[in-house]
Amino acid sequence: MKDYNSKDVRNIVLCGHSGSGKSTFIEGILFNQKRIDRMGKAADGTLAMDFEDEEKKRGLSVYTSLAPIEWKDTKINFLDTPGYLDYEGEMVAAASAADGMLIMIGAKDGIQTGTEKAWKLANEKHLPVAFFINKMDEDNANFEAVYEDLRNKFSKSIVAFEMPVIEGGKNVGVVNVYKKKAFYYDGSEKEVPANMADTVSEHYDQIVEAIASTDDELMMKFFDGEEFTEEEVIKGIKTGIHSGEIRPVYCGSGLKHQGSEGILKTIRNYFPAYCENGTVAASYKGEPVTVKIDESEPFSALVFKTVVDPFVGRISYIKVVSGDLTTSTPVLNVQEGKTEKFNQVITMCGKQQIQLNKLAAGDIGALTKLQFTETNETLAAANRPVELPKIVFPEPMLGVAIEPASKNDEDKLSGGLSKILEEDQTIKIVKNAETHQTVLYGVGDQHIDVIVNRLKNKYKVEVKLTEPKTQYRETIRGKVEVQGKHKKQSGGAGQYGDVWIRFEPCDSDEMVFAEEVFGGAVPKQYFPPVEAGLRECMERGVLAGYKVVGVKATLYDGSYHPVDSKEIAFKAAARKAYKAGMPKAKPVLLEPIGKAEIIVPEEYTGTIYGDITKRRGMIMGMDATPDGDQKIEAEVPMSEMLKYATELRSMTQGKGSYSLKFDRYEAAPEEVSKKVIAAAAKDMVDDDED
Repeated sequence: MKDYNSKDVRNIVLCGHSGSGKSTFIEGILFNQKRIDRMGKAADGTLAMDFEDEEKKRGLSVYTSLAPIEWKDTKINFLDTPGYLDYEGEMVAAASAADGMLIMIGAKDGIQTGTEKAWKLANEKHLPVAFFINKMDEDNANFEAVYEDLRNKFSKSIVAFEMPVIEGGKNVGVVNVYKKKAFYYDGSEKEVPANMADTVSEHYDQIVEAIASTDDELMMKFFDGEEFTEEEVIKGIKTGIHSGEIRPVYCGSGLKHQGSEGILKTIRNYFPAYCENGTVAASYKGEPVTVKIDESEPFSALVFKTVVDPFVGRISYIKVVSGDLTTSTPVLNVQEGKTEKFNQVITMCGKQQIQLNKLAAGDIGALTKLQFTETNETLAAANRPVELPKIVFPEPMLGVAIEPASKNDEDKLSGGLSKILEEDQTIKIVKNAETHQTVLYGVGDQHIDVIVNRLKNKYKVEVKLTEPKTQYRETIRGKVEVQGKHKKQSGGAGQYGDVWIRFEPCDSDEMVFAEEVFGGAVPKQYFPPVEAGLRECMERGVLAGYKVVGVKATLYDGSYHPVDSKEIAFKAAARKAYKAGMPKAKPVLLEPIGKAEIIVPEEYTGTIYGDITKRRGMIMGMDATPDGDQKIEAEVPMSEMLKYATELRSMTQGKGSYSLKFDRYEAAPEEVSKKVIAAAAKDMVDDDED
């Protein structure tokens, strides 16, 4: 592959619902360019873009793949993303490296949840957008229905640049709406079919009006009924695509290699090169700076994706922001402050490595075997170590407790999870010291399933998944004074400790210890062991074995023996006081309450309100989001939200999202307390049997 300058590179993220034909569309382009010798199929796991074992098994994309296309002296880096909702992080990372988005839609299926997710992401990232209505070769394909739905649901800035020519029930070509010419797939060029003339004229007017909206002078010409010159049309389309005032629509069949040329032409002629953005905001030693997007500037790049290959090692996908990168470029990992070494600059086409001489500003490529660098870190010239903005990934909310099926595999599990964490920023691992569980968080059930399969197939470790334990707490509502006395005689020196402890409620996340001993009834050197004994006991409450909070323990009296009293004796006496007193102090179970922010389309708000009530939650408020959804704020017991990621998706057809953060503890209702206490008692019996 030859070298390209900044102005000749386009980066396009390919998005759409799962099954819309994104990978097959790329496959067709690669086949036409003779980059692959045969067309693969998703069903047989032979697509060039879906080469991972999990993708072959599932027949769909799980990871983002890079496909660099050379077309008329322009390099177009297509980033083919998964459409399934569990792999949203892959789409977010790719969109952060792209400068435009192509949204794929099935001509029969129309707008789906993945289409809406892509549209929202494009608006969030301010990316120029084009649409491709795919699978026009299938029965019941309906271009006009999908097109009108796009305009009505998304924006009137969406305009048809092409329309399908249907003859004998088959899609045999396209009409270029602006040129008002029909181009057939057999290579012939004809006039617009008579039965399409009115519709083509209507879409032509939409294009002209969209072009006019990009410039005041063009708008005046439009109102005066004057024709635009070819130069004005080109400028207007380019300006409109850049600004989002024009989102062109094309059509065809990826499977039959139909319609891709119109898209490639539009991307080359009208979509922006990254260098046209001028500058990008960054930071230097914590202070904001501006980085000029130019090949003559010092080098900087962001790692937006990492792959750990069993044969090659770590492959780091980068987007060059400034300067250019060759094998002689000194590269510093800004976050680690360490110099990285590499001996080749490559790009990837699926799993195939392609050697490059350089990557210019705005281009996308990869480096292998970097020692220190992970996803979301900046590589830069040592003389200007700027830090580029990080990608904000979706927060994983579905948690499962994970452990190796065999205790001998604990190290293998830890190593496998650490490797997977390098590749996937939407995974979180929490080792809970209190519940003694390792909790794996993912985006959804399928995401978790992929991780489990990768651990099994790639890292040879079988795992067991269970529900994470809720971190309840215990406290008291009453006040009690009790004696704890430890006396032990074994022939020689004995053990003697005697304490009187007052237990009462207080406002604290930990036990508060105090002493009110008068007259030396308990010498001061025994105060610390009394406190230590009580704190150890407070780690396991008397109801269900959960940590005790909000208790003040006051040592106010006791006695000692001048010979037999020892620290260990007073520690044991404190434990006895705890066991005797806490059950009498009206112990109660506390459950964690979380603050939830749930974002859903307006039509689902009633469903969410009812569901939160069933979960013993309380709605605190609701506000509209900038993109027209509703943000519902609620307080909900966290034990009721363990599977909410999956359940919310089911309730909203995948259109809802949420976040949940711990807020406080509250007394659990009696029926909840009984269940938790009974479960704890059963666990203790099971542990004893083991």
